[in-house]
Amino acid sequence: MNEVSILIDGLRVNYKIAGSGPAILVLHGWGGSSDSWVKVQEILSQNNYKVICPDLPGFGKSQNPPEAWGIDDYINLILNFTKKVSLDRFFLIGHSFGGGLAGKFTALFPEKIKTLILCDAAVIRKKRYSLRQKLAHFLQKYGNIFFSVPLFEKKIYPWARKIVYKIAGTSDYYLAKGTMKETFKKISEEDLTKFLSRIKAPTLIIWGKKDKTLPSEDGFSMKKIIPNSETKIIDGADHSPHRRTPEELSKIILNFLKSK
Repeated sequence: MNEVSILIDGLRVNYKIAGSGPAILVLHGWGGSSDSWVKVQEILSQNNYKVICPDLPGFGKSQNPPEAWGIDDYINLILNFTKKVSLDRFFLIGHSFGGGLAGKFTALFPEKIKTLILCDAAVIRKKRYSLRQKLAHFLQKYGNIFFSVPLFEKKIYPWARKIVYKIAGTSDYYLAKGTMKETFKKISEEDLTKFLSRIKAPTLIIWGKKDKTLPSEDGFSMKKIIPNSETKIIDGADHSPHRRTPEELSKIILNFLKSK
């Protein structure tokens, strides 16, 4: 496995590449990087595929975006990345945030994608009216203001602040630094559901049964919209099957690729 750094649109982008054969591009999730996919990348590359895993801007060893980015900024970066590394047609895998990017990319550039694999993909932005969701919405909009009030600055210590964000399910937002905080808000606001019906490539939707971040119902909802799609549930996996069950995930991916 080799690690390479290239310049794209003025940003230094790091990626890992392994194997030879038909190309697979893997887009990691929010807070992740190419490091989290090393085990899956190794297995896939040992089965005669060339597997490329970039660190998306703001993650891993890649530079941060110069300003808050939205979905389309990442889509443009991915498109230019594929041109830079000479990927004409390839298999595309996307996890969580990367799954949302992969879905929209496939809808916009169908000529480039052989098959699409969405893993616990952050695509559907449903209005969930639980107390947790209401708290998450409040924190994303007003969290910084709320915790900067003098009373709370003195009474609520950083650890308590972190716990509140974790309960709300917005620890990704809490942990983000600089422009990535605003980037998280921008990408969280875009519902990508409208692009699903435009996906033409054969699509596999994989979900961890124990996913507490995104419900498996989202996967079944996506299957109803994406033509020529199928779902696979991994019983022992949570939101990150590539970490929890890399061997099983790799086997599912390989079986799907070989069947198409």
